[in-house]
Amino acid sequence: MKTKAELQPECPVATTVQLIGNKWKLLIIRNLLVRPWRFNELQKNLDGISQKVLTDSLRSMEADGLITRTVYAEVPPRVEYALSELGETMRPILEAMETWGNSYQSMKSNSTQVSR
Repeated sequence: MKTKAELQPECPVATTVQLIGNKWKLLIIRNLLVRPWRFNELQKNLDGISQKVLTDSLRSMEADGLITRTVYAEVPPRVEYALSELGETMRPILEAMETWGNSYQSMKSNSTQVSR
């Protein structure tokens, strides 16, 4: 499999998929579009995600510049994850996905009602 750097000049869609093209990263971004989240909040909200997958996803997204990780000097320490400026530029992508998903669900619902 090619690295992110190798994909960039080849295909911008492949680059985007490489950065956010898994279920968990998309759902993490969906949550972070609303507000900053703490690790345990994300894990509880993302039903079925393991601690390792969440940790790996957050680290990868931070390394790619999509999210920021802020550690507050408190006892116990508090860490929050938020979208970076670059991550915020993904808002239109997720809004388009939401719009398409709503249309699809509506279409499927209408076709189910018609076939009954």
